[in-house]
Amino acid sequence: MAGTTARRYLQLGVLTLAAGAVYPLIYLRQNFEVSILETFDISIKELGRCYSILGVIFVATYLPSGWLADRVEPRGLVAFSLAMTGVLGIWFSTVPSYAALQFIFAGWGIVTGLTFWAALIKAVAVLAKHDEQGRFFGILDGGRGLVEAILASIAIAWFAYSLNTLGEPTGAALLRVIYLYIVFAMVLAPIVYFAIDDTGSDADSPAGPGRQRPRILQDLRTILGKEEIWLAAICINCGYQLFWATYSFSGYLQNIYGLTAVAVGTITVAKLWMRPIGAVVAGFAGDRFNREKTLAALMFAGTVSLAALIVLPASAGATVLLAVVLLVGLMTYAIRGIFWSTLDSCNISVRIKGLAIGVMSLIGYSPDIYLPLLNGFLLESFPGKSGYNWYFGTIVIMGFAGTLAAWRLHILVQRSAGETTT
Repeated sequence: MAGTTARRYLQLGVLTLAAGAVYPLIYLRQNFEVSILETFDISIKELGRCYSILGVIFVATYLPSGWLADRVEPRGLVAFSLAMTGVLGIWFSTVPSYAALQFIFAGWGIVTGLTFWAALIKAVAVLAKHDEQGRFFGILDGGRGLVEAILASIAIAWFAYSLNTLGEPTGAALLRVIYLYIVFAMVLAPIVYFAIDDTGSDADSPAGPGRQRPRILQDLRTILGKEEIWLAAICINCGYQLFWATYSFSGYLQNIYGLTAVAVGTITVAKLWMRPIGAVVAGFAGDRFNREKTLAALMFAGTVSLAALIVLPASAGATVLLAVVLLVGLMTYAIRGIFWSTLDSCNISVRIKGLAIGVMSLIGYSPDIYLPLLNGFLLESFPGKSGYNWYFGTIVIMGFAGTLAAWRLHILVQRSAGETTT
């Protein structure tokens, strides 16, 4: 992705819009769960099964997604994902049966997992120069969060206007929100395809008898044989677990500290606005000082902040809780904003970078599988604050492990740089 600095930042902006546009329709339940249950006449258990299908497909497609991003131009994959997310959204807007909903969610899993995720990460990794990896991924994650927040604000305002001013039923108001997300995704699809340069996938290599055939097993051995890949994947895994802990803050504050639903909602919404701040600042700091050292420092600070939440007394006021929650949120979003920049430190060629992303994603995002189970088990086995303490404490241990992994990666990168210069 050669080009001027302005053009590269413009392409980053387009990719950020794409990242912020592709998931809100799929995760509509975050703001409209009750309305979805009412409109589609399904139970919370049935809706949960739909998201379970989505999660299984995500896990199953991480590796194939990386392989595909090495074979097909990422801009084409991202554009296709946006368009098909919208097409499936149109089917979703017809309020189909529960059986059809399962197919829709399976389709969303494919077009946002198989054809989108690794393509997006590879596109950004190749777009950024070596000394811009931190800021580009920081802008991607922070910008994506900002786009999602703005879209959600518009959607909620439109939903309220439809209900209260136009006097429409819940189903009709919800459809207006669905159409908003459909249009945004589908309009972005052609913009992405024509605005983003080719990333140098294998699709660009000339065909012919002299062209080397893909050797996925050999490529996998190359990737898995690199200690840097494992360390970077562990950093993502541990950082993602710290982020997962924030999902339990609402119940923790309300059940353990007795805060009202309004107070809890205010605190957790305020935490969401830490995403663009934390991710972008961390990205620039990583490029300015050192990506791996910055990640280690953020991982340590986030872990200590979460540990502080465990030891806070039951008498802690809302102001203290707000400060700690915002600090944890700031650190976790900062970690998310920078941990993918470690890919550049793994010295993986562009030809197999997508496959490396698939491997790292499979390891890094595996908490999606086991943390919900661990959370449920601990909260049921140890009712009250002790259950949360066990859960958060387990993640604190993993946070310190991530700190050590980031520091070890820093040592390897510095050693490699020293050998290169000698």
